[in-house]
This record gives sequence, structure tokens and C-alpha cells, in this order.
Amino acid sequence: MQTIVRAATAGALTRGLTALAVAALALAACSDEPSIPAPEQPSPAPSGDAASTAADVPELAETVVRPLPGTGAAPFDRTRRLQAPPGWSVTVWARVPSARLLAWTPDRRLLVSRPKFGDVVELIPGQGATAPTPQAASTPQAAPSQQAAPSQQAAPTQQAAPTQRTLVSGLNQPHGLAFTGDTLYVAESDQVDRFTYRAGAVSGKQVVVDGLPDAKSPELGGKYAHALKSVAIGADGSLYISVGSTGNISAEDRDADPERATILRAPAGGGEPAVFASGVRNGTGLAIDPDGGVWTAVNNRDNIAYPYDQDYDGDGDADRGDVLQAYVNDHPLEPLARLTQGRDLGWPYCNPDPDVNPGEKGTPLSYTRRPFVRDVQTNADGGKLDCAALPPVEQGMGAHSAPLGLSFATSPGLAGSYGPGALVGIHGSWNRTPPRPPEVSFFAWRDGTLGPQQTLLTGFQDADGSRWGRPVMAVQGPDQALYVSDDMAGAVYRVTPS
Repeated sequence: MQTIVRAATAGALTRGLTALAVAALALAACSDEPSIPAPEQPSPAPSGDAASTAADVPELAETVVRPLPGTGAAPFDRTRRLQAPPGWSVTVWARVPSARLLAWTPDRRLLVSRPKFGDVVELIPGQGATAPTPQAASTPQAAPSQQAAPSQQAAPTQQAAPTQRTLVSGLNQPHGLAFTGDTLYVAESDQVDRFTYRAGAVSGKQVVVDGLPDAKSPELGGKYAHALKSVAIGADGSLYISVGSTGNISAEDRDADPERATILRAPAGGGEPAVFASGVRNGTGLAIDPDGGVWTAVNNRDNIAYPYDQDYDGDGDADRGDVLQAYVNDHPLEPLARLTQGRDLGWPYCNPDPDVNPGEKGTPLSYTRRPFVRDVQTNADGGKLDCAALPPVEQGMGAHSAPLGLSFATSPGLAGSYGPGALVGIHGSWNRTPPRPPEVSFFAWRDGTLGPQQTLLTGFQDADGSRWGRPVMAVQGPDQALYVSDDMAGAVYRVTPS
């Protein structure tokens, strides 16, 4: 993968991520892929916001992935290698088939959602981990969101795989997880549930939001490409829920009731949700920033047509309206956007454009504060939506990155200018030649917004385009390590700085 943007030294990255506090979150069209095409030459190197900083970041270093006892079944029955900051180590901490989103409990256990199995799995740190303290187990967390941190205290290195058990089962494609105090929220495909969590058990299930659309909705006839939901808890306790589109360019979603391709907001106690942001094709990455802002990482549309009256493929004819693989490879970008009430991210009428020189083949690409252009297939004359009036996207990732889990972490009092930031699980593309590799990305939190993308962990894709793993989400644990779910390898990794 071409790394989109880099903006800090490796030393700063290591200091920042080592000090981060914990964070804890719909299968995309980019996630359900057919066979992966063979690689071609990479697309042009980034420039603009990328070019001024890329040279400041040293290369990542290769590290061998080391399974803990009992975790060495395929794909870890052979040596696997990843690239990480120099000196960092990666272990296979647990084997959890179809592991998706993650959240830490108040008593320092890691929850893993599994939509495929209809359950939420609890991982209890094994021998060598810091045992929960009474205060950590009983005291509500400081901030009412899934980004609230478990009790921070020094922990020795984990030496044993965690104990694994089912926390709750019999759910309908459970995906998003969020805590506030001892209350756990779980987003099923058709509703959001609330449970009381204590000492490794849940009780008192209540449905706080229902009627969410999924494949069982009568009007959809079983067709729903992005049925999985994510949930986040705002600073005021409001519930934010991602509702993906039914298809790639299903414009009827914008007129549905409830509206699809949205982020919904419901009252703190639950109840009827209202649209908070629209035109969000599949915002499965959903999290609250340190200042209380709501962010989403979006799987954007596939097979976009070339929108300009120019010759892009070099045959001498204008290519407006043609679907060209060379253009599809890098368009549209995948947004990482801060949402406000009423914000529209444009889908399927407007597309955020990474081209520094719009429509020019081989143009430098930029992913910071990018404008929107009309979708020539759905909004050629601009009559559906005024794309020029939409606020630029704060940050972005390369087309077809398929971002999934998003978490924020804070590090109050960290010396220096680099510390807090966002972690994004990049699932990797299908709709691209060559395929965009999976990775874990980091975006530094600076002056109330996010800086550009940096690759933190990569190497899940082989040179021929085949993959042995696909990260979904990364969160930081109370022991300061990073924990990464991988639904393809069926694993949770523990990543530790030197």
C-alpha cells in the first residue's frame, strides 16, 4: 500500500502511542470481496499535505508475529511477519473466529463482537497480567463513552493467552460495543440493547432503540449490503448509531423511514432516533473524540465513473461517464469526518476528491480537507445536491481502504506535541487493482482535529495480493499495549512498543 500521509518521527509515534489511554467499535461492500486481482504498478505517490512530511518518518521495521501457547493454528502454523515501528513486538494473544469490534470493560476484560455467531466474547487476561482492583471493577469510568479508559496502572508483560468465554449470545448480528460506567450497549442489526455489566456478567437486557433497518425489513426483501450497526455514546449520554446503505449507490436510502446511509442520534435513555448526519454510505467506524465530537470512518462507494470531459485513458476521446479501473483505483477517497447536526457527506450524489489537479491522470493525491465533486452517474447536473456547498472532508484514506473500527485515545499530560489520536482498522480493498493492503492506521489529534494518516501496522497482504489477515479494530488496553482484532485470521493481537 502506498502510505497516504506521514507526519511525525517514529520516536514521537512510539512515545505517543505508548502513553495513549484506552478507547473502545456492517460489513462493507469493500469487505465482502471476490477473488483478489493480481498486483499492478502502484498509483502515484501522494503530495500536497503528504509530500511535506513523508520524508520525516523512518521506515517501519519487520517483526515476527509470535503466537502465545495455544494460539498457533493456521494461519500461524507458519512464520508470519508484519511491519511495525522499530522495536515493537506483535503476539497472537487470542484466537477468536470472526473477531470484529472491541471494547474494554470497567474491570479490565476485553469484549469482542462476532456478528457471524450472534454473540459477544469476553477475554479475561491470563497469568502475568495485572489483576483487576476493586476500584477498577466497581467505579464508573470518567467519560460517558466507549472512549473512556479503564483504570490506568502499570502492568507486567502478558505471558499467557486469556481465558475466553461467551458473555452474551442469541443476538442478531451484534457489532458495535460501547460502555458508560457499568452499562454496556450492544448494536444488533435491528436494534440497540442496554445491559448492566458486573464482574464478567450481564443482566437486565433492555432494548433502547428498535426498528433499525436490516435484511429482515419487509420493504427490502432480504437485500442489505451493510446491515451491521455501530454505536457510540456522546458526552451528554446520547446514542449515536451508524446505519449503512442497502447497496452501492441505492439513492432510495435517503428517502427511507428511517433514513438509511446515516448516523442516527437517540436520547440518552433510548427512544426514537433522529438523523444526525446523512449521506454516510457505511460509517461503521464511529467514535467520540477527546472534545466530545462525533467522528466516522466511512466505506465509500465502488466503481465510480470518471466525471470530467477529458481524455483520461489516452485514446483521444473524452471519458466522462466511463468506469475506468485506473480512475476507480483512487476514487473516491474514504472519509474520516467530524460530524455535526445536519452534516451531509454527499453519498451517492457527491464524492470527496483526492486529486490535487482534478481529473488529471497521474495527479498528486491529497487527503486533508478535500472538496466534493458531482457524481456523474447520479448527479450529473448538480440538481440532486450542491456538491460545492458541502464542507471539505477533514481527513481521508485511499479509495477502497475499507476502514472499519475507529477508536480515540487520549494522553493527558504527555510531554511534547504528539500523543492523543485515532486508531483505524483498515480492512483492505477488493475493488482495486492492485488491492489496497490491510493495515492499522494512526491519526494524531492536534488542535481539536485529526492529522493525516500514518501506517502503524501492516504486512497482512503478500506480494501476489493474497492475504492471511485483515485487521478490523485497534484499541489500547489498561496495560498500555494495543489490541487488534482480525476477522480473517480469527485472532486478537497484542502489540507492544519497545
